[in-house]
Amino acid sequence: MTGHSHSHPSSSETTAFRVGFQGEIGAYSEEALAALYPGATMVAYTSFEVAFEALTSGDVDRAVLPIENSLFGSVHQNYDLLLEHDLIIVGQVQLRIRHQLMAPAGAMLDSIERVFSHPQAIGQCRDFLRSTLSGADVQPTYDTAGAAKKVAQEAIPTQAAIASKAAAAEYGLTILASDIESNHANYTRFLALARPDSDPNQALHPDAMDTGEFRTSLVYTQRENVPGGLFKSLAVFALRDIDLLKIESRPLVGSPGQYVFYLDLSGHQDDEPVRNAVDHLQEIAARVRVLGSFRSGRIVG
Repeated sequence: MTGHSHSHPSSSETTAFRVGFQGEIGAYSEEALAALYPGATMVAYTSFEVAFEALTSGDVDRAVLPIENSLFGSVHQNYDLLLEHDLIIVGQVQLRIRHQLMAPAGAMLDSIERVFSHPQAIGQCRDFLRSTLSGADVQPTYDTAGAAKKVAQEAIPTQAAIASKAAAAEYGLTILASDIESNHANYTRFLALARPDSDPNQALHPDAMDTGEFRTSLVYTQRENVPGGLFKSLAVFALRDIDLLKIESRPLVGSPGQYVFYLDLSGHQDDEPVRNAVDHLQEIAARVRVLGSFRSGRIVG
């Protein structure tokens, strides 16, 4: 494989390249997936957990999953799942999220009584729902596109969904109100995940390989009860002038009061300063795992 790492696969190879995502056809994840792996065969899964399992078991070649939203913060479940599975991050894309209110043909905005969507999308459209549909019953669903599909299948004119333009087109719904998110600086960062033995650039869109600086993701747990442990662990990067882009802590399952720390930093894991910092961190932390180095990628949508 090594000789072909930068060659673009022929179309017959690409169609056999399977990429998993969570949700229904028309989900935002599908848009992110198309930006990272154009021409790939998309495979939808009902939950993040099932998508992780599918990639680990080899059912798909890659998975594209959300890791954080600029308004609502991190997708904690996916951080936890990264820790449970032996996978690496090979790319990312930032998707501009635009929410539309959609309903069956002939429906009127002022007669909408029930609205279905994913809890995050509902939260992101709170101002619109409060001002325009204050009397409507808002029902959370597992997926934005799933909400659109449900509204289309039931075809009740007083029911609407909040989802993407692609979902409205996919399920034949009429958009009653466009770009209804409260804050238009609404972006979700999606990660491309692979098995550790795979070629990281295979089938990845050239833009994902060449756009933006390198960033490295890693996860570590501290040794127990070391005074100033967190400060010392972050100092290994500060000492080498390495920029920390994100830090996230999650409770360590089964160890009350202990945490797992996720870090994103600028630079590639093979850069000497990053390599030295990680070596240094391994000396003072209980466990360190590099999740991958990848380009910061582009913004789409």
